[in-house]
Amino acid sequence: MAAIEVENLTRVFNDRRAVDGLTFAVEEGEVFGFLGPNGAGKTTTLRLLTGQLHPTAGRARVAGCDVVRERDRLKPQIGVVSEQQNLYPRMSGRENLAFSAQLYGVNGRRVTALLAEAGLAERAADRVEHYSNGMKQRLLIARALLHRPRILFLDEPTRGLDPGGALEIRRLVGELAGQGVTIFLTTHYMEEADQLCERVAFVHDGRIVALDRPKKLKIAHGERAVKVTRTDGQQVSLRLDDPDEGRLLGEMLVAGRVATLHSAEATLEEVFIRLTGRRLLE
Repeated sequence: MAAIEVENLTRVFNDRRAVDGLTFAVEEGEVFGFLGPNGAGKTTTLRLLTGQLHPTAGRARVAGCDVVRERDRLKPQIGVVSEQQNLYPRMSGRENLAFSAQLYGVNGRRVTALLAEAGLAERAADRVEHYSNGMKQRLLIARALLHRPRILFLDEPTRGLDPGGALEIRRLVGELAGQGVTIFLTTHYMEEADQLCERVAFVHDGRIVALDRPKKLKIAHGERAVKVTRTDGQQVSLRLDDPDEGRLLGEMLVAGRVATLHSAEATLEEVFIRLTGRRLLE
């Protein structure tokens, strides 16, 4: 059985379809990327799947639970990290986790282990108000893992972080995936999804316009191109599907004017733009 099963999921706000007939599944232990620009319906979908919103139509099962009729059974099975950093700033990192641990009936050893796993052991006694944004995000993920959920939902976990903070979050996500945690990741950072996700869904105006492994999407929808360094040191990019540019490459090779030749794979962002006509940060 899939970890997440979605069929014709729809949510309407004031005659606007924020989520429009989504159908997909996420396998156990998979890192699944739900990708699109702001306003595409990513956060609304996450709230539907975690029982925070009721769908207008369609259905979804998460961890074997109907997200509408079995919300109480669902909650212990999932962990959620939203965009808001809803921590207690005047409490220490350890105190934040300990407080939530009491609600879950989790002992202090679990708190200590998660602080170490999140790379926060040395700062556990410091007030959260003195943490960087990246440290706060790692603490939020640690808190979401206290009760050992089967599925972790991450909503834009690296938004607003500096490169170092984002790298730490990606490291942590990679480690969780290695432990078999199913991860549903919403993001508009295509490079991040390419690094972390086994499959990705492109979301545009509340609908899925493509769903597959990143590599397959880039092959299916990207341009075939090569990057050429000529013997005079100049670099050019040539599209193999363009007859003129393909002929130019052949002439350069015959004339011995090619120093190096590398394939130039499309990026996920380029594929997204090709499929939707939109940039991610519009």
